[in-house]
Amino acid sequence: MRSDEYYMHRALDQARLAEAAGEVPVGAVVVDASGKIVGSGFNAPVGERDPSAHAEIRALRDAALRLGNYRLEGCTLYVTLEPCMMCAGAIIHARLARLVYGAAEPKTGMVESRANLFAQPWHNHQVNVERGLLATQARRLLREFFTTRRGAVRSDQGQGEASEPGD
Repeated sequence: MRSDEYYMHRALDQARLAEAAGEVPVGAVVVDASGKIVGSGFNAPVGERDPSAHAEIRALRDAALRLGNYRLEGCTLYVTLEPCMMCAGAIIHARLARLVYGAAEPKTGMVESRANLFAQPWHNHQVNVERGLLATQARRLLREFFTTRRGAVRSDQGQGEASEPGD
């Protein structure tokens, strides 16, 4: 089986696809217990005109379709950014074995930054969480995206500022 770093690099590849599409560069992959990537996704809420089209949701949907089951027991989700509340709920309901993520999301992160939805005792399923894998690379992608975007906004409007995730 390949390393966690290998799969996080695949999630970073997905984030680059989001960036190329003009979306916030967040990517995710779902890996089954044998080490096969069974789902992938990148942020696309703007392009899909869908507020739920986060990288995690798209990767979970892809995996569920491929595996023929909404329960993804034994699977691991690798995502470049700490999940929000919506994605954390979907991860728990999918019954993933593990979540591995890169950069913390200080404004809306629901694993460590704002709250820890995974640590609540009332859930009938617990997800093992690993934080900070390749966080520097994930943060760099986000930082470069927003720096470029802010420059474009200033050039186009002469003022204003684009917002980062969570704004």
